Amino acid sequence: MQKYSKHNSYGFRFKGDYQRNVAGLQAIGYELRSDPSYYWEGLNRGEKNVIVFQYTLNGRGAIRIGETTHQLEKGTAFFIDIPSDHCYYLPDNSVEWEFIFFTIYGNEAHSLFTEITRKHGHIFQLPIHAGPIRHILKTIEKIETTGINHGYEASSCAYSFIMECLEYVEYEQRNATVAPPPILKAVEYMKENFQKDITLDDIVRESGLSKYHFTRRFVKSMNDTPIHYLNNMRVKQALQLLLIEEKTIEEISKEVGYSSSNYFSKVFKHMVGETPSEYRKNTCVMPVNHLFID
Repeated sequence: MQKYSKHNSYGFRFKGDYQRNVAGLQAIGYELRSDPSYYWEGLNRGEKNVIVFQYTLNGRGAIRIGETTHQLEKGTAFFIDIPSDHCYYLPDNSVEWEFIFFTIYGNEAHSLFTEITRKHGHIFQLPIHAGPIRHILKTIEKIETTGINHGYEASSCAYSFIMECLEYVEYEQRNATVAPPPILKAVEYMKENFQKDITLDDIVRESGLSKYHFTRRFVKSMNDTPIHYLNNMRVKQALQLLLIEEKTIEEISKEVGYSSSNYFSKVFKHMVGETPSEYRKNTCVMPVNHLFID
């Protein structure tokens, strides 16, 4: 997880009907609460027609939704709308509650929120590397470096978040329940360390299986080989870095885990169909933010 110098929260009030019609970003924050007076009542707040996602990093919180109370331990998130019959607070059995939150609004955002919670409920267990959590952390990092400067940028950020949530519950979470624990442990290790020069032996060691059994079970669970899965992860990150003109190919290769820029270029060309330099040149003609690769 990224480290921040201090806990902060940020609010946004940009103009534009597209935010109300589609999605708008109202607030985001990284907070630590230790005061027993921390208490939010869902039917008695100034905000109206907003959606709150809050994820516990450390400590413990609690939320009552209707007549059911849920303990919010590390890795637990809630997803609720305001106004509604809920309240979340620092419980008596907790010294502190550290969390990140993301508050959005908009008609399309509400429609997707309703779809998600109707099918999957309001309480979620997510690893720190899950798409919605990465999106929040990256947004906080962006705010603290370059900022969010206009409504279109904020709206895009809000809509991207709700789609990350939808993708996670409909795709990532479903796939995660299929793979056995050793494979999930290996995938998490790759997600957290793909920017380092890790090898297949490192990944196998993390799983606790023999290389033969690990490779066989990985292919069966993920429909991919471990090395291709790792390369795919690295190349997708490289596609984003190639949009930054100041970065050299050699710098990018190291940032995504390759010690050799020549080997990086070879892998990149095999997966994308052109070298990193060719891809960078072509984006000047038809720029894209994401490219699907297999």
